[in-house]
Amino acid sequence: MLIRLPRIWDVPDHLVTPEQLYLDRRRFLRGAGRAAAGLALAELFGCEDTLQPRFGRQAVPPMAMLAAARNPKFADAGRPLSDEAAVAAFNNYYEFGVTKHIAAAAQALPVTPWAVEVGGLVHNPKTYAIEDLSRLFPLEERVYKHRCVEAWSMTVPWTGFPMKLLLQAADPKPEAQFVTFTSYHNDAVQPGPGFGGEKLPWPYEENLRLDEMANELAFFATGIYGHDLPKQHGAPLRQCLPWKYGFKGAKSIVKITFTDRRTPTFWNTLAPDEYDFEANIDPEKPHPRWSQATERVLDYGEEWLWRRSPTLKYNGYGEYVAGLY
Repeated sequence: MLIRLPRIWDVPDHLVTPEQLYLDRRRFLRGAGRAAAGLALAELFGCEDTLQPRFGRQAVPPMAMLAAARNPKFADAGRPLSDEAAVAAFNNYYEFGVTKHIAAAAQALPVTPWAVEVGGLVHNPKTYAIEDLSRLFPLEERVYKHRCVEAWSMTVPWTGFPMKLLLQAADPKPEAQFVTFTSYHNDAVQPGPGFGGEKLPWPYEENLRLDEMANELAFFATGIYGHDLPKQHGAPLRQCLPWKYGFKGAKSIVKITFTDRRTPTFWNTLAPDEYDFEANIDPEKPHPRWSQATERVLDYGEEWLWRRSPTLKYNGYGEYVAGLY
């Protein structure tokens, strides 16, 4: 008997009319024969033309402002900034749930004290307190377009520092070719979705080639809209890779490991036919279940206005990254 379960990122019927396609149970629960038949994950909050916030403007709590000048090279993404309240209440962070409205649940994330372990094939392994990272690597602000594989996008001012600064400080050994980013995970505060008691492959991990990490665009964010990162955005440290689909940006990073080979990553493990390793934004390469030719852009405003826009190769950042591929 074939049991099918909805994918955890599927858009719910009450927001749009999705294709009723389900994930083969064997793909998602390989070897997990104890899963209860018919158990479905919660719906995902999708990318529709108009929506109203679940949390409203209170999703942006008062936070200390960061002293960081905007990098003039990345001061204008060619689109207006998305509304801060909308961005704060429209998130993917699966450790806290499979809908977009996880801002309240994410407040359980413990962010102090916070340490980031840098190791593996490096000459200078070190564990950094989050305060050390901000002190050692000068902060700047960059306005980047953020594109999700679900075909929605935002324009966000991130505060942080280029990844290449940490790469240089770690001084990888000659055999190092890849780097793995591991997110914080604690079952007590991040129950996450599961099937019949079977957990997904936490902790969340993502992986880059070293030349991708060294690219000028690759960025570690510690803040957003001029203040510290809210927890739902992946506080206190997350990846920002604007030429790649958003799932490549690991949140709440606790470990950075340099390796001589590519290690398994969260989405590649779950659905290798849908999520390739590079995950570069490409309008001509459709997702197996939808087109990537256009996207819905969250621009601005109290009404959470969405507009349809053509998707650009590498999200419009080809001048910086096309040579990598």
